[in-house]
Amino acid sequence: MNAGETLSLWGLIQNASLLVQLVMLILLLASVISWVMIIQRGLYLTRAKRAMNNFERRFWSGADLNQLFREGNARAERGKTDGVESLFRAGFTEFTRLRQQGRSGPEAVMEGTERAMRVAMSREQEKVEMNLPFLATVGSVSPYIGLFGTVWGIMNSFRSLATMHQATIATVAPGISEALVATAMGLFAAIPAVMAYNRYSAKAEWLLSSYETFAEEFSSILHRKVHSS
Repeated sequence: MNAGETLSLWGLIQNASLLVQLVMLILLLASVISWVMIIQRGLYLTRAKRAMNNFERRFWSGADLNQLFREGNARAERGKTDGVESLFRAGFTEFTRLRQQGRSGPEAVMEGTERAMRVAMSREQEKVEMNLPFLATVGSVSPYIGLFGTVWGIMNSFRSLATMHQATIATVAPGISEALVATAMGLFAAIPAVMAYNRYSAKAEWLLSSYETFAEEFSSILHRKVHSS
């Protein structure tokens, strides 16, 4: 193998020590999984925002709550209900059930309704924040994993120099280069993960805040409804 092939990216990976290759494999897998999660999270959050805007537009247009509930049930059977509509369905289901029983006072009805919406809110929060901890972990840990591979590779290079009578740049360069590939791969895995985590965390926080605002406004509407009847 000539010097050009030795210093090529594939040549450096191929000639690295077993531990450094293992580090590179871990970083490669982390990067691939991160990109899959980045794409999935991006599609989900975009879809959740669009669904929230569409539902709130129908909700605040003065549509009948029973009609909205029936439409939501039809979508739920097809697995297409999510986000803020889940809060609406959970709250309205409990509100209707408690009122039909006729044994609960207005305050008990509202307490049960708000409790049902809080449970639905917890489920939606899990969906919105799914995979974000993994992206944060990859973003914070990958550079150190890559640095570990680099340090180990450089140590091996210096150990091999001890057995040489005359060390030149040509003899040192391959070992140092293959060690630095691990750091580069660590940064390659970490940078997109950190950027995606920061962006999606902000989007998730905005969505959850919007969900909470809707839940409070919907609770106020139901509060007036139960006290006026």
